[in-house]
Amino acid sequence: MSRPWWHTTSIYQVYPRSFADSNGDGLGDLPGIVGHLDHLVDLGVGAIWVSPFFASPQRDIGYDISDYRSVAPEYGTLDDARTLIDEAHRRGLRVLFDLVLNHTSDQHAWFRESRSSRTNPKADWYVWHDGRVGSGGRRLPPNNWRSELQLTKAWQWSDEREQWYLATFLPFQPDLNWRHPDVRSEMFDTVRSWLAMGVDGFRLDIFGSIMQDDLLRDNPRRPDLSFGLPRVQQPTNTLNTDDNFTLAGDLRAVCDEFTPPPGTPEIPGAGERILLGEVFGPAETLRRYVRDGDRDGLHLVFLFDFLTATYSAAGYRRLIERFEVEFPDPLQPTYVLENHDRTRSLSRVGGDLAKARVLAAMLCTLRGVPVVYQGQEIGMTNRYIPLSEADDPVPGVLARRLPEAVNRRLPERLNRDEVRTPMQWTAAPGVGFCPDDVAPWLPVNDNRSERNVADQSGDPSSLLSLLSLYRTLLGGPVDMSALVRDLWSWLALASLLIRASENMGRMAADYVRSERFARRTSGLAGRMLRQILDYAFDDEADLLSYILFDGEFARQLIDLGWHDAKLQHDALCHFFTELCCRDHTPSLGHQVGRPAGTPPDEPR
Repeated sequence: MSRPWWHTTSIYQVYPRSFADSNGDGLGDLPGIVGHLDHLVDLGVGAIWVSPFFASPQRDIGYDISDYRSVAPEYGTLDDARTLIDEAHRRGLRVLFDLVLNHTSDQHAWFRESRSSRTNPKADWYVWHDGRVGSGGRRLPPNNWRSELQLTKAWQWSDEREQWYLATFLPFQPDLNWRHPDVRSEMFDTVRSWLAMGVDGFRLDIFGSIMQDDLLRDNPRRPDLSFGLPRVQQPTNTLNTDDNFTLAGDLRAVCDEFTPPPGTPEIPGAGERILLGEVFGPAETLRRYVRDGDRDGLHLVFLFDFLTATYSAAGYRRLIERFEVEFPDPLQPTYVLENHDRTRSLSRVGGDLAKARVLAAMLCTLRGVPVVYQGQEIGMTNRYIPLSEADDPVPGVLARRLPEAVNRRLPERLNRDEVRTPMQWTAAPGVGFCPDDVAPWLPVNDNRSERNVADQSGDPSSLLSLLSLYRTLLGGPVDMSALVRDLWSWLALASLLIRASENMGRMAADYVRSERFARRTSGLAGRMLRQILDYAFDDEADLLSYILFDGEFARQLIDLGWHDAKLQHDALCHFFTELCCRDHTPSLGHQVGRPAGTPPDEPR
C-alpha cells in the first residue's frame, strides 16, 4: 500500500511580501511567486506553504485578516491565487495556504458589527466580557491572562461596547469565539471554499491558542524562559486546552469529508488535503493534536525544538529520540530550522557554513517532513534592523522597554523583520526581487553578492553552495560525480546511519573514574575533571570535550567506531553504492562495492 503524499514530501515556506515583486512596487506578490515556481521544482521540494495574502490592513503583515475569502490588492487578485494553484499543480507541486483561525483584524466587518452593539447578530462572534470592578470603580479585565508574547494583557477595552474583548496575540487582533456555532460554520465553509479552489491543505496559525478555558480561570504565575522572552505565566488555561484537541479532529473531518462541488475542474493528483498546525508544548502534547485517543486530528504539527537548541550532536540526538518515541510511524515528525518568526539558522550558528551543511543534512535525512524557509537554501542570514525602524508590530511594544544596545546582543532576534528581508535571487542592488531603482519594503541584506540563487546555481556541483546541498538532499537534479569528490558532506550523511552502541558520555565518565586515568592524569586537570563529574550526570556527553585528546580514551572511541561501522556495514555499502551508481561514477574504494554481508577489511 502506497503512503499518502504528505508522508514523503518536503515543504517550502514562501513569505509573499518578500519573495518576488512582479509589478515593481517594492512588495512581493502572487504573480511573483508564480514566476519563480521553477526554482522550487529545481530545488526538489514537494509542496509550498504560502504565508497569508488575504485582505488585511497589514498591521501584522497579513496575520490580521479582514476578509478570509479575498486577496489583498497589493498581492494580486483571486484569479492570481487560482493561477498560483494551477501553475503549481502543473509542475507537480502541492499548495498549502496559511489560515489564521484564532483571530481576525479589528477592521474585519464581523468585528465592527460585534463591537457595535451587544444585541447585534454577531455580538457573540468574539470573546467579550464585562470584566471586574476594582477599587474606586476602576474597570479591570476578567482575569490575569497575558498575550501570547507575555508583553501586554490579553484583554482590550472597547469604549463603544463598554466591554473587554480577548486578544491573545496583539491588541488589534480580537479572538474569534469558536464556541459559537455560527463562527464554526462560517470558518468551516471558508476552509471548504479554498479546498474547492484546489489548495492541498492549510498551515494553521497559533492553533493551540484558539480555545481557552471556558470558565476564564486565572493562569498561574511562573517565571521561566520561553522562546527567549520572559514568561510571567504558565498558560494553563490559554494554551492546549482539551477543546483545541477536539477542534483538530473536527477540522480533520472537514478535510476528509470534502468533495468538490459539481462542475469543479478535476485537480491533477489532488489526493488527500492536509492540515499542518503551529502548536507549542511538550512532545506528548503535540502528539495529541495529531491523534487524540482513537481520533485523528491534524496531519502534521511543527516540531520547533531545533529553533532554540544549542548546536550539539548530543542535544540533537536527545530531541530526535524523544520525537521518534512520540511520533512513531505512521505519524510523521515535521522538523524546522527557521521560519518567518525566528532567527535564521546560519545566523544562529555564527555564520559557520560547515555547521549549516550539517544542519541541512540532518533536517533532510531525518524521518518525517522537512520544512525549508525561503532563502534557507542559499544561506540567507539576519539583517540587522533597529527596533525603532521595524514594520513588525512586536518591536513596537519592545522598543519602549528595551535599549537598542541590549537588543543587538540578544541571540534570538526580537524584530522579525530581520528574517523577512527580500529573497536574494541575484547580486544586483534589488537582488532580483524588485527593479534596482525601486526601494523594497525592507532593506536587502549586505551579503547579497555571495548569497544569491543566480551565483549558487552557476556552480551547481559545489558543496560550498548550500543550494546544491539542499537540491541533493531534497531530491532535485545535481551532478553526483562532483559531489562524490567532496567526501566530507557524504561522510556526514553516512554518519547519520551509525549510532554509537555505547553511551559515549557514560564511557567518558567511567574512564575518568578509572585507575588508569588517575595514573595518567594525576595533576590539576585530573582533579578538575573528577570534580566536574561529581556535578554531572553519568551520561553527560559534554565531558567528552574535556578529554577528547586523551590518547587512551580516543582509542576506545576508535574501537567503538569500527565496531559499530561493521554492524552497519550493509547499510553503509548500500548508501555509497546508490550514491555512486546514480551517474555510474566509480565506487569510493574497493570496499564499497563488496557484496552485502562481506566483512570489511581491517583498518591499516
